[in-house]
Amino acid sequence: MSTKQRRDRHAREGFTCINCGWRVEPVAWGTSHRNHCPRCLTSRHVDERPGDRLNTCRAPMEPVAIEVRPDGEWAIVHRCTGCGELRTNRVAGDDAERALLALALRPLARPAFPLDDWR
Repeated sequence: MSTKQRRDRHAREGFTCINCGWRVEPVAWGTSHRNHCPRCLTSRHVDERPGDRLNTCRAPMEPVAIEVRPDGEWAIVHRCTGCGELRTNRVAGDDAERALLALALRPLARPAFPLDDWR
């Protein structure tokens, strides 16, 4: 199957989330290459470049952080559970706001250093 055929099939059919099983619709406001679940924000390592579907890893990519771009747009930072690669994916219009906020607030809820040691 050619790259264009893979991309067209994915854009037409959507996918089922590898993490939570949610049926993900192929089109969402704010993105032309749907690549993560709007419910749990998990992705799958399928692209080398956005939309090409050429990566052979195919492992789940867990959401690990939020990046705020210079124009104020949010992006989800994903880490591949198979190969460890980090990728960013822009937030889609139908992403769950609570999941996005929980991800953005994660450093405050679980700081990388102890907060009770004030000297």
